Amino acid sequence: MKILLTGFEAFGQSNINPSERVVGRMAEWQFEEFELETAVLPVDRFRGPEALLACVEQSQPDGVVCLGEAGGRHAISIERVAINLLDFGIADNDGLIVQDEKIVADGPDAYFTTLPVRQLKQSLNEANIPAELSLSAGAFLCNQVTYSLLHYLAQRELAVPAGFVHLPFLPQQVAAQRRPLPSMTLDLMKTAVTVILKTLCNHLA
Repeated sequence: MKILLTGFEAFGQSNINPSERVVGRMAEWQFEEFELETAVLPVDRFRGPEALLACVEQSQPDGVVCLGEAGGRHAISIERVAINLLDFGIADNDGLIVQDEKIVADGPDAYFTTLPVRQLKQSLNEANIPAELSLSAGAFLCNQVTYSLLHYLAQRELAVPAGFVHLPFLPQQVAAQRRPLPSMTLDLMKTAVTVILKTLCNHLA
């Protein structure tokens, strides 16, 4: 069994992205239950989705978990919906801002993610890790790559569980902003993602 785990490079005013840090650390691990493939995606309207779909085509995974940063959230956020909308509040790393455009011109308005979201949340809560189900992945790259992935799988009728999980800020990101925002340590995030991957593996078994 093979699972693809992706994160994003840093963007905006930060030189850190917790998803990139988690993926980088977990790429060094070996799991008995499954083979782990990892990738860090560019925060770029065109190259981000292209890189993800290229990884899917190359690795042919049995499940896909994409990670990203959601500053201000207090828990691991398991996304349930990806919408067919590009509406960037900030520029991507190529300096591009897109507003009120569809991701796929003739695509459906939205896709529900196909991860076992309730099971993931329950497993995280049982591990004493704050977790929530979220109905909005925003309209930036996190949402775009999720929608593009789910559209790709749907068009090819591939029954591959796939979806997106948002991570809070790291403590050092909050300290740099000097605002009382929620954060989570890298070690706890790694534990959370390990729980997610093992729960997904059990779901696929």
